[in-house]
Amino acid sequence: MSSKAIVIDYGSQVTQLIARRVRELGVYSEIYPWTTSAEVIKNMDPSVIILSGGPASVREENAPKLDKKIIEIGVPVLAICYGMQIITQHFGGELEYSDTREYGPVNFTSLEESLLWKDIPEKEFRVWMSHGDSVKTLPDGFTCIGATGTLPIAAIENKSKKIYALQFHPEVHHSTHGTTIFSNFLFKIANLQSDWTMRSFVGKAIEEIQSKVGDKSVVCALSGGIDSTVVALLLHKAIGKKVHCIFVDNGLLRAGEGEEVVSYLRNYF
Repeated sequence: MSSKAIVIDYGSQVTQLIARRVRELGVYSEIYPWTTSAEVIKNMDPSVIILSGGPASVREENAPKLDKKIIEIGVPVLAICYGMQIITQHFGGELEYSDTREYGPVNFTSLEESLLWKDIPEKEFRVWMSHGDSVKTLPDGFTCIGATGTLPIAAIENKSKKIYALQFHPEVHHSTHGTTIFSNFLFKIANLQSDWTMRSFVGKAIEEIQSKVGDKSVVCALSGGIDSTVVALLLHKAIGKKVHCIFVDNGLLRAGEGEEVVSYLRNYF
C-alpha cells in the first residue's frame, strides 16, 4: 500500500504548502480540518500525521483542540507552530503567552543530534517564525533539540513515540532547509517510500470515476475555477461524452474569462 500523510489543519494560511511539500517528495497527502475525529483519521490508514500551524492561541476558550486519540494511532507525528503548542499542552508542558507575535526570519540552532537535522550541513540556519505563544517548559518525555535567540525551546522530539515538533514553519521557502526536514521526517524517521506522483494520482482517479459511474451519465457544474475545471477534465478523460458540463457564471471571474472557459472546454470536449 502506498504511503499516506494526513495533514490536520488548524487554520494556517500555509497549510496547503505542507501538503505540497510532502507530495513533491513523492508521498501522497490529504488535508483534513482539526474537527475530524481520530476514528475517521485512523480509518484512513495514515503513514504519518502532520499538525499545521494556526492563528489561534491555545489559551483561548474556543481554541482548536487535539483529539487525543490521534496521538494513540501510533504513527509518526510532525507538529508545526500551533501544532507544537498543542502537543506541548497535551503532554503536560507549559506555554508562555505573548502580547505580540514574532514574525519573520530568525537564526535557528540545532542543539542535539536528531534525525530531523540529518544532512543539514550547519548547526545554525535561517527559519521563518509566525507565532504568539511559545513553549516555556518541556512536555513529559520530550527533549529540546533546537533554539533561537528569543526561544530557548524552538524544536522538540520524543524519539520513542516518534513525535517531533517545530515552532518555525519548514513548509515556507524562507526556511532554508525546510525540504530536508520534511524529507528526514518522511524517510529517515517514518521510513516511508517515495512512491507517489501526480501521474499516478490521475490514473487512479480515472479508474475510480469509471468504477463509480459505470454506464450512467454525470452532470458537472463548473465555475471556471481551477478546482471545478480539473474535475470536468478528469470526468471527460474517464467517461468521455457521458459527462455533461454546465457552466455557472458566479460573477467573480475577470472580464471575458467566462467566455474563454466555455470556448476552451467546447474545443477540448
